Amino acid sequence: MEDIRDECECGCECERKEPVCMNACIMRVWCCQLLVCDLCTSQEVLVHTPEACCFCVGERVCITYDGVMTRSIPPQIHASCIRRLNNGCC
Repeated sequence: MEDIRDECECGCECERKEPVCMNACIMRVWCCQLLVCDLCTSQEVLVHTPEACCFCVGERVCITYDGVMTRSIPPQIHASCIRRLNNGCC
């Protein structure tokens, strides 16, 4: 993942990450949040998305996000896009 530097309106340089995709299995669904298990690392991640209620526990999804993940437990991301991989269970 490459850092891209952009000049903000305020004149400072900010870091922006290229979009990242995470393949995951949905473990819990709340309004505007999903708890998923990253299929590559087996790490639980909290995903913020207004589309959370469109998904069900057990679905496998591909989550696109900006590459920024909090250092909280569990880590958190903000999804820009979520698409189903298939309808199979984890």
